[in-house]
Amino acid sequence: MLRAGERAPDVSLRDTSGQLVSLDALLNGGPAVLAFFKTSCPICQMIFPYLDRLAQAGSPEGLRIIGVSQDAAAITRAFQKQFGSAPQSLIDGEDDGYQVSNAYGITHVPSLFVIERDGRISHSWSGFSKADLQSLGDRFHVPTFEPDESVPAFKPG
Repeated sequence: MLRAGERAPDVSLRDTSGQLVSLDALLNGGPAVLAFFKTSCPICQMIFPYLDRLAQAGSPEGLRIIGVSQDAAAITRAFQKQFGSAPQSLIDGEDDGYQVSNAYGITHVPSLFVIERDGRISHSWSGFSKADLQSLGDRFHVPTFEPDESVPAFKPG
């Protein structure tokens, strides 16, 4: 899995409506978080509502949260309806040989990458990590967790 300091591959994927989107174009608006997931993954289902919360809160720095689904567009749209629709989702499916997942060295989902405007990865992790999600929210000045929420510290992907 790619790590902090490495350059993110500039890839293009189709969104759930079929439109082609490039990482380079996404970074024009500010840093981006790529969150690789499978719709059947229980830890992905756990993390997505928090990513949705971060995406809906917005960020003065223009943070974009982008889901990278390893499933078909229709299944991904159903997942978004249930677990959070704010993060835009791109499709990196089996039909294309999971090309982008392979380029990022994904072995488990969820896997997340914070990519800066210059294309460098500043942070990456796999699984559900309360500390990493909190750090992401703190960095971009958006709330990640409610004070009364009971959230586990870590769940592997």
